[in-house]
Amino acid sequence: MNNKERILLDLIRKNPYVSQQELADSMDLSRPSVANLISGLVKQGHIRGKAYVLNESKNIVCIGGANVDRKFYVKDQLQMGTSNPIRSNQTVGGVARNIAENFGRFGMETTLLTAGGKDAEWELIAEASAPYMNLDHVTRLSTENSGSYTAILDEHGELAVGLADMDIFDRMDPEWIHDYMPLLNQAKCILADLNCPKATLQVLCELADARGIPLVLVTVSAPKMKNMPEELSGVTWIITNVTESEAYFGGSLTMESAVQQWLDAGVRNVIVTEGSAGAAVGNHKEAIQHVPASEIDDVTDVTGAGDAFSAAVTYTWLEGKDILTAARAGIANATRTLESAFTVRQDLSAKKLREDMEELS
Repeated sequence: MNNKERILLDLIRKNPYVSQQELADSMDLSRPSVANLISGLVKQGHIRGKAYVLNESKNIVCIGGANVDRKFYVKDQLQMGTSNPIRSNQTVGGVARNIAENFGRFGMETTLLTAGGKDAEWELIAEASAPYMNLDHVTRLSTENSGSYTAILDEHGELAVGLADMDIFDRMDPEWIHDYMPLLNQAKCILADLNCPKATLQVLCELADARGIPLVLVTVSAPKMKNMPEELSGVTWIITNVTESEAYFGGSLTMESAVQQWLDAGVRNVIVTEGSAGAAVGNHKEAIQHVPASEIDDVTDVTGAGDAFSAAVTYTWLEGKDILTAARAGIANATRTLESAFTVRQDLSAKKLREDMEELS
């Protein structure tokens, strides 16, 4: 190897995810010159291939919860303080994981960053998730249980009680996220849910702002709003609902007033939902607009509908559509998920989403 090749190989060794342009900048060379050097290193056998160069094929990186979902369906009217006849099932879930599966079914290259235990529950999660997302960067912890969520659904399919064992996600702290900076620096978009600790989300805001990477924050529940970072100027999208917005800002809000509050806080694009009332969406350039919900004759299961909504909004926006079209895509995907018995509906694809939008418009 000549001196330039040695320098180049050392840079690649330090950061396997480095782009050709970053290598060119570091070495004060043109990008074509770096490409020629890489080609020479491949021919010499020092580099097995060019898979480390990710700027031509950037992933969406989803960060947050991945867990086992246990659902208990009450057959008759729910009665507290006594035994209720039920039917049950067990699937995989987690906000970030569910959104990542939606992305994968849309045909998007997606990587999941999360923490899982070294237990049978994680094996179940991995088996269901691997066809739709890259799990190579998941942190496995022998000292913690994989996350779990237990939902008790009433006779109408509505959530009566939700029980979340999510302590493992507290381990996803700033030190943990810094280990993934090379991957995040090359992301097409970063989507994080509020299972992540507050300090970690603040690091992501600063990274997104500095690197110009779209950052989508998806809320999880009213109690988790305490994890919302203080500085929101780096946030491209917040996807939330009225109840969660009220928990964050305090006081009573409408969808439209909640959108305005988030915009005033520095978020660039906001969408706020309120169940059957639909959603309100807005940004700093366009007026806040209302998108009605679609009528549903029979709700099969509410689990996963919010995640389907968030995934379709983000996917459609990344495809270059306006925020109103993105909101309508979210409504369509959530509607079809409510009609499905699955957390992520099994017939989902980019083509099917377009067909659903046309049919429900």
